[in-house]
Amino acid sequence: MADVENTLINADLAPIGEAQKTWRWYHFTALWLGMVIAVPAYMLAGGMIAQGLSAWQAVGIVLLGNLVVLVPILLIGHAGSRYGAPFAVLVRASFGVQGAKLPALTRAFVACGWYGIQTWIGGSTLLALASVIAGRDLGGSPLPGLGIGLGQLLAFAVFWAAQLFFVVKGLDAIRKFETWTAPLKVLVCAGMVWWGLHTAGGIGPIASAPSAFGRGGAKAGQFWVVFWPLFPAMSGYWGTLALNIPDFTRFAKTQKDQIIGQSLGLPGPMALLAVVSVIVTSATVIIYGKAIWDPVQLSRNIGGLGVMIGLLIITIDTISVNIAANLVGPAYDFSAVWPRRISYRTGGYITAALGAIIMPWKLLQSTQGYIFVWLTGYGALLGPIAGIMIADYWVVRKTQLSVDGLYAADGPYSYLKGWNPIALIAFFTPVLLNVPGFLHSAGPKTFAFIGPFWSGLYTYAWFIGVGLAFALYAGLTLAMQAQRGAVRTATA
Repeated sequence: MADVENTLINADLAPIGEAQKTWRWYHFTALWLGMVIAVPAYMLAGGMIAQGLSAWQAVGIVLLGNLVVLVPILLIGHAGSRYGAPFAVLVRASFGVQGAKLPALTRAFVACGWYGIQTWIGGSTLLALASVIAGRDLGGSPLPGLGIGLGQLLAFAVFWAAQLFFVVKGLDAIRKFETWTAPLKVLVCAGMVWWGLHTAGGIGPIASAPSAFGRGGAKAGQFWVVFWPLFPAMSGYWGTLALNIPDFTRFAKTQKDQIIGQSLGLPGPMALLAVVSVIVTSATVIIYGKAIWDPVQLSRNIGGLGVMIGLLIITIDTISVNIAANLVGPAYDFSAVWPRRISYRTGGYITAALGAIIMPWKLLQSTQGYIFVWLTGYGALLGPIAGIMIADYWVVRKTQLSVDGLYAADGPYSYLKGWNPIALIAFFTPVLLNVPGFLHSAGPKTFAFIGPFWSGLYTYAWFIGVGLAFALYAGLTLAMQAQRGAVRTATA
């Protein structure tokens, strides 16, 4: 690659060669298993059942949502496998070599939020383990301004610091970690189901409970009112990975490897994890007299050697999902903003710092806030970026990119001073349409004046973002190309 601009490239952002493309389909399957089998994904079904859905309705929504999001994941991942560049570089083709900083930072800040959430969960697991060993609750009284105890804060800090090992060691360490821990997680899930069925003497009431939306139920006739907010939220759950999946597929041995590996690793395991969650939680109703959706809390209740093993596995699980899903992408994204000063490693440190600053425990204070504000909100931001990238790569460019141009300040992706105005229009239009609904969802009392139309629109935030941005970008770009072609013909 010749004449690239040193302001747009560093060793971490440069395209890789064939010798570095070593990931086979089972590496991608293991990667997804490592990310899917995690505490937040385990708790998804519980959040939906709490709103009145039957267990199997919840499982069905999880499966359907992940089948849908698999499509953009594979479409965007194709470019990474073909050209060997990360997301933060590939997005320059559509947004421009300078404009690409907008989607990169948008995706990075969302991932920082997830990084913080997972770190909080991991810290809670460490605290539970320490409390069991000490024989008493070490959480402590809530500290002013933070809302958590000193023990909770220290456990969060210890877990946060432990993850920095993978920032130093890089992607190869992550691949090895995911490959070796994925089978362990599958065995743990099977063990949890066996424990629940054996101890409870069968499947408990949650698994067989009818939907509250059925005939005679407390919410009869309201199923679709609840389904439509949940479905886009489930589709947007992996919205961050749909964008930065090229950070991993760039290492694929072949295109076939990334397609097969990801197809096997995402939709089915997500649905199966929801089934595990339903069966185990249903059993807890019989065993403990109440539903326990949080596996950390469940481990505490089991007690003895079981709690030690369970909490240790949850800790390993949380590290594996957090590093792969929430650290790799933003580390590249921050590096792409200032390549000469920010390396992949420095970008990882920035991600870790921001993940702590946002106080993630506040994002998880309620089911409503977790699903409708957080999941739907970031779906509204990331959906348009996915739509634009797919339209540019598949419709406008027919999968043909100039690798040198992705690193050239005055190349084919320089547009208007490095920014593509069409991409900005396609991005901000759906985002602005969803802002009123987001405000009403985040603060229903403060923004009570916002009407039901905007709240209803926000329900489909991720789909509106992907679809509208795709249509606007493809339509405006092709129209402009046609106009330029007509002008050239007229002046020839």
